[in-house]
Amino acid sequence: MAGSATSSAPTSVRASAHQGQGNYQFALIALTSLFFMWGFITCLNDILVPHLKSVFQLNYTQAMLIQLCFFGAYFVVSLPAGALVKRITYKWGIVVGLAIAAVGCALFIPAASHRVYALFLGALFVLATGITILQVAANPYVTVLGPPDTAASRLNLTQAFNSLGTTIAPYFGAMLILSAATVAAANATPEQIDATRLAEAGAVKFPYLLLAAAFLVLAAVFAALKLPEVEDEETIEPMRGGGSAWQYRHLVLGAVGIFLYVGAEVSVGSFLVNFLSQPDIAHLSEADAAHYVSYFWGGAMIGRFVGSLIMRHIDDGKALAFNAGAVIILLVITVLTTGHAAMWSVLAIGLFNSIMFPTIFSLALHGLGKYTSQGSGILCLAIVGGAVLPVIQGGLADTIGIHLAFLMPIICYLYIAFYGLKGHKPA
Repeated sequence: MAGSATSSAPTSVRASAHQGQGNYQFALIALTSLFFMWGFITCLNDILVPHLKSVFQLNYTQAMLIQLCFFGAYFVVSLPAGALVKRITYKWGIVVGLAIAAVGCALFIPAASHRVYALFLGALFVLATGITILQVAANPYVTVLGPPDTAASRLNLTQAFNSLGTTIAPYFGAMLILSAATVAAANATPEQIDATRLAEAGAVKFPYLLLAAAFLVLAAVFAALKLPEVEDEETIEPMRGGGSAWQYRHLVLGAVGIFLYVGAEVSVGSFLVNFLSQPDIAHLSEADAAHYVSYFWGGAMIGRFVGSLIMRHIDDGKALAFNAGAVIILLVITVLTTGHAAMWSVLAIGLFNSIMFPTIFSLALHGLGKYTSQGSGILCLAIVGGAVLPVIQGGLADTIGIHLAFLMPIICYLYIAFYGLKGHKPA
């Protein structure tokens, strides 16, 4: 028995009965490419943060505006995206999201040419708008493509490929972005320094041009694919009466959990390169530190593959609480130690982060019936935590130091442990 996995997904929304299991498998294989791509593009922000911090001579708070603009798009776009997907179907929502993401990547080229930080932030917002639409369409689609009692397992499996993207992205970024960075000579003229900064800014052009092309190809592929249709959600009754998804306590608490989890994960990931570059931690160059970031996201990938198997047999809520407790311990070690102990403890957080997002997401959607689409939009709205909390941690890093700033995520994981033990249970 899968424990509370039976409660992890909307049991009411099913793929059309005439669609075969083979079609489900083909659709899931196609969807994993999306999870890979948005994992890749999101993790690449962890490389952009130290790179643009250097190019524009920013403090930590200013650098975290990158995450504010990227994850702020979730707050602005999620609910309209839910309405859009409901109107044009999951499939065409995916196609629209991919096309907008391609435009966002292409906008990095003029931003780099003009070397204007605000243009980079605008490009990130457009890119994130496309990713948000993908999230709203693809996450609930995965939960309905197959038996409801294995929905959490399926979402963890597809999220594992999301983590494959986040594992590869730091290598890609270190090779094509950070390795292109140059250091101006000590006696360089202002004009030479400016030329150096312009060259560094231009390092993002080729990688994001490649990504724009990849998104366009995927959009064309999904437009041509025949994916299983899902039944009209409005014909299905929810777990209990009510006029809105907001009336479900476990959904609202789950949205808080998503806010805090994404905020904590992005905060930790955003600071990894700068943290590992500290003399009392690992004293690595930014390019070398970026390679170690892959251990953080690689741990998440391994945890999701393992979790997709284990969570068929253990309670989802207890697994969530256990992992949150493990992360709290690792963060305490990170704050209280230096050198390799602090370095490996912060990198190990990725392994225990692994199951958190898909598990909170699927637990929160349980029993919403015809409000599932609205519930998915609310949960994606809560991803704005990735915009807010990194800026707060950036402010802490500027005032009390980057080391002690890792105290902040501990509060987030304490709440996640509560949600796993108690908060996810429907009232």
